[in-house]
Amino acid sequence: MRIFDGFGQRIALAMAGKKSPWGGGSGNDGEGEQAGGSDSGDKPKGPRNPWLPPGGGDGGRRAPNIEDIFKSRGPEGPRRSGGGGPGGPNFRFPQRPGGKSWFPIALLGIVVFGLFATSVHLVEAQEKAVVKTLGNFTRTMEPGLNFSAPFPIETVDVEDVEGVRTVRIPGSDSQAKLILTGDQNLVDLSYIVRWNIKDLADFKFRVVDPIETVNDAAEAAMRASVAETELDETFSGQGRAAIELDVRERMQRTLDGYQAGIRVLGVEIEKADPPAQVVDAFRDVQVAEQNADAARNQARGYAQQVIAQAEGEAEAFDKVYEQYRLAPQVTRQRLYYETMERVLSQTDKTIVESNNVTPYLPLPELRKRAQRSAPANVVTAPEGQ
Repeated sequence: MRIFDGFGQRIALAMAGKKSPWGGGSGNDGEGEQAGGSDSGDKPKGPRNPWLPPGGGDGGRRAPNIEDIFKSRGPEGPRRSGGGGPGGPNFRFPQRPGGKSWFPIALLGIVVFGLFATSVHLVEAQEKAVVKTLGNFTRTMEPGLNFSAPFPIETVDVEDVEGVRTVRIPGSDSQAKLILTGDQNLVDLSYIVRWNIKDLADFKFRVVDPIETVNDAAEAAMRASVAETELDETFSGQGRAAIELDVRERMQRTLDGYQAGIRVLGVEIEKADPPAQVVDAFRDVQVAEQNADAARNQARGYAQQVIAQAEGEAEAFDKVYEQYRLAPQVTRQRLYYETMERVLSQTDKTIVESNNVTPYLPLPELRKRAQRSAPANVVTAPEGQ
């Protein structure tokens, strides 16, 4: 570390023009001679000072000055003092063959191009433009090539009038838009309004903020329409379609009254849910209503089945009664035979009260014998029949 002792002090002395640590120098008359340098041009001793410019007017060396260091840098440096660069004081604009400058002609060309560019307007097929003369609306431009006075006499503002624009209410999914229904319930609705420009002049100069106007008109129309609808209808597809159509018509009437120059293309309800605070209770109510509907449907089905069966039996009885009226005795005897056949076929023992017939009939044994021999079945009618 001793090698670097006094190094900073030597540099400061050299920059102050005193004895140079790099060898003999002529920072001043007295110190230069002591360092071994002389006016006779003797070769200096020691290494060359890197701070000095190469060469010299008289071949001698001198200590650098702080002004010499910064003189070759900055805005006063060699780029300007040399005069060779385009930023130097000797730069001149190219001249014409006659010796005159090209600058006036270039400036005139720029002005003419600017006037032409601001006077010719190409309006696309889906666009229209409004023209303002000295700040006042004068006319509209249809699609195609159009001309106007140059800026700033006339200014042209082009807008897309056919493109569909959308407004989402509310602006983000995290926000809730609670609306009161006709049966005093709250519903969280989110919906989209699609619109475009119907009259560009009214759209530009009748309303201050068209998007905000559409937003406000949509909210007012939606609240008015939902207030006339019950909660269950807002959840059903048919009820939503009716609300969307009604909101669109209400919005169009309101915007036409404002002369906003806006055409409402449609309204779409994205979400219709109960408020987040009561969604669990609301789902329980929905489940209970569904169960009640299922029970009612089951009861209606059973009632219809019983009614149909009763009507069928009544119709059969009416037919039997008609036959009975034609032949009462025959019908009575046939009914008796059919009834006894139906009753006796389900029992194993039969008691017959008659004087000429055995009181007990072993029907199972008789049935077995009949199956073996297949005799003719004989049915004895009660006495008096």
